[in-house]
Amino acid sequence: MEKEIFENSFIDKLNNNFPVFAKYFDFNLKVFCEFNTLIFEINKCLILELDRASITLTNNLLERLLKLALINNETGIGPLPFEKWNDVFSGPNEKYGSIPLGNSIEKCKKLELITAEEKTFLFDTIRELMRNGFSHADSSKILSDLPDETKMFQGSFTNPNEDLKEVSVNQKITPTFQALQMESFAKENAKPYFDFVFNLIFRMEERLIKKFE
Repeated sequence: MEKEIFENSFIDKLNNNFPVFAKYFDFNLKVFCEFNTLIFEINKCLILELDRASITLTNNLLERLLKLALINNETGIGPLPFEKWNDVFSGPNEKYGSIPLGNSIEKCKKLELITAEEKTFLFDTIRELMRNGFSHADSSKILSDLPDETKMFQGSFTNPNEDLKEVSVNQKITPTFQALQMESFAKENAKPYFDFVFNLIFRMEERLIKKFE
């Protein structure tokens, strides 16, 4: 494929989508500063309509957010002398660095770093659909509402006058249709998912700040 085709596509998507996503480049994190580059990376994926990449990176952002919130809740958010970093962060990092998503959601709720509504949404929707569907490549929950049988018609390009043959296909288990359905799901949900996590970062940040005032 010619470079110009990519270049024109990138320019078109930038011009069309930048006004929608520009607001996500304008932020100031006070606690979770390590997310600056990751947020920029996800936003660039959204601008270029790389929806599945955006969802997968947003999964990474969310899981790291919950872990880092637990770590900061234990270490505090004030400045620390450089020579104390290893001692202060060693224990909490070992404690929370590998914690499963479900456990981190439960723990953040117990510590009032997320609300009951946020916990329910994260546990029942995000964990099942977004994380399992894309980071774990398990499409079963996302496609579960599709019918077991979908009527389609089979024809022949070599013999276009031949009558169409009706066939029944289960889109939930057929790789080609799984891919098409997942692509459609990603296109519809990548932006609202990122928007939810983006705003959750600032809500959790404010809760930590108030906790340590």
